[in-house]
Amino acid sequence: MNSLDNFILIGFPYAALCVFLIGSIWRYRSTKFKFSSLSSQFLEGKELFWGSVPFHWGLLALFVGHMSAFLIPRGVLAWNSHPARLLVIEIGAFIFAIAVLVGLINLIIRRLSSDRLRVVSTKMDYAILGLLLLQVITGLWIAYNFRWGSSWFATVLTPYLWSLLTIQPDILAVSALPWTIKLHIFGAYLIVFLIPFSRLVHFLVVPIHYIWRPYQRVIWSWSRTDVRNPKSPWSIKRPRNN
Repeated sequence: MNSLDNFILIGFPYAALCVFLIGSIWRYRSTKFKFSSLSSQFLEGKELFWGSVPFHWGLLALFVGHMSAFLIPRGVLAWNSHPARLLVIEIGAFIFAIAVLVGLINLIIRRLSSDRLRVVSTKMDYAILGLLLLQVITGLWIAYNFRWGSSWFATVLTPYLWSLLTIQPDILAVSALPWTIKLHIFGAYLIVFLIPFSRLVHFLVVPIHYIWRPYQRVIWSWSRTDVRNPKSPWSIKRPRNN
């Protein structure tokens, strides 16, 4: 272990977590109506599809996979005890990572080629896109060159992460990992550090309540009188023609 390992694996993680918690609370209290990714999906749904959909679904699958190895490491190791099941989880994760890469590249091309998006893009937007791209590429590199990551994550990284949460950091095993893996770990902490200052903050206010709220009916030909009438009935049934 050296001072650089101590910074990457101990000092910076605590700094990133503190900035994330304090910064997110401050930003929500001061600019809660700007807690958004400023999506343009309503205007360009077809163009955005091949960027947004594979990126978000792939990222969600990878997040669930990482959290599973962190929260239930014994379950993951039990699953991986059979070679066929180990191949399923490793190949599946690799496919989802490729989906994230494809979606991210499409999003980057879209942002660079659209005049409308370039006007509203900031330096932080490009920094986050570049950081995410580096994170996905290093993740794919690790998955290809250091096989069976779900198993060694559960046995090496999970104890390290729990040691951070219990304020008893133990980096002895992690410090022996290759620098590519350390770079990937540092990239994850850096993303957490930058969340309060970027569009990524919108994931904290995901509108989950949309799942159980009534369907929204949009009828363009309604008269203004009926729309403004408080006695107009509200239907919870999904409209047939919308």
